[in-house]
Amino acid sequence: MSAERDKITTMPFVKHEKIFGFPTVSLAHTPTPVEYLKNFSNWLNGPDIFIKRDDCTGLALGGNKARQLEFYLGDALSRDADAIVITGAVQSNFVRQAAAAARKTNMGIHIQLEHRVKGEDKLYMQSGNVLLNKLFGANIHFFKGGSDESDADTGLDLIAEKVREKGGSPYVIHLGLKYLPLGALGYVQAALEIIKQSNELNMQFDAILLGSGSAATHSGLLTGLRANSSFVTVYGICVRRSAEQQMSRVVKRVRQVESMLNIKKTVLNEEVVVDDSWLGKGYGYVTEESDEALKCLAQTEGILLDPVYTAKVMAGLIGLVRQGVFHKGQRILFLHTGGTPALFGYTDILETVD
Repeated sequence: MSAERDKITTMPFVKHEKIFGFPTVSLAHTPTPVEYLKNFSNWLNGPDIFIKRDDCTGLALGGNKARQLEFYLGDALSRDADAIVITGAVQSNFVRQAAAAARKTNMGIHIQLEHRVKGEDKLYMQSGNVLLNKLFGANIHFFKGGSDESDADTGLDLIAEKVREKGGSPYVIHLGLKYLPLGALGYVQAALEIIKQSNELNMQFDAILLGSGSAATHSGLLTGLRANSSFVTVYGICVRRSAEQQMSRVVKRVRQVESMLNIKKTVLNEEVVVDDSWLGKGYGYVTEESDEALKCLAQTEGILLDPVYTAKVMAGLIGLVRQGVFHKGQRILFLHTGGTPALFGYTDILETVD
């Protein structure tokens, strides 16, 4: 191998730099593209629909969590951590990408899987993201409790303590609201990216739709847009909680993001828009509307959604068009946050495809 070729192939992929004053590592392939969904828009017979392809961030089959993990892993490495400890649902995309990020940065990984969906079958428990977690060699712990975040965070702390007892230095990524959503800064960055792409395309979007769950993506994007004088409406389609609960959560997260960035209040409470009309029975449960959305985008554009997040968001977009909230002449941006591996835990959906 030539000396010149050796220089190219041994260049480190993971780069360390500070963004907004916070340490980060480079994990995501960004900027992600914005595409016009011509066939889907024609089928919908309403506004022009565009898609922000954060399913193409590259890390372990992509997804929005790669942007967030750049900040969490950067912080972990700055603290000399040697293992990541994280919690999530059995088919969690965050957990899967965290496992990959830990390996990419030469750290150990402990994941706690929560049973948030009743009636989990063998396939759900072993395929999709679970299979990938095993492939990454993650230490898997099952949480015996329900869906209470504080209990799950306590479980994480117990795992972290055991890691310390063995001489490790764990970095815990908690879910609870009392912990700062460091990963939300990844979507402050994404907001700048969307503004730049919008200007390059010489168009303004009338609305942006995304899934609102932990609220890190939602709060980061909304704060980033407002802090940079973009007043496009951001619709958060609820994927885990009622609209009332989610509204409170997003507002709290927004204030935390503003605090981390040391900026004054940029988002008014009334600018936080959430809608639980497409939540169905709750987190991880498929609805007729999400089933329609998932199959429609696959068959009109060849783009895969996931049953837990993006299919419900797209169901919300379709529903809002049918309700007349969105109409011809408008441009709507759908944020695709990834999640494709979870499809393989829901094969009952695929078995009904016409």
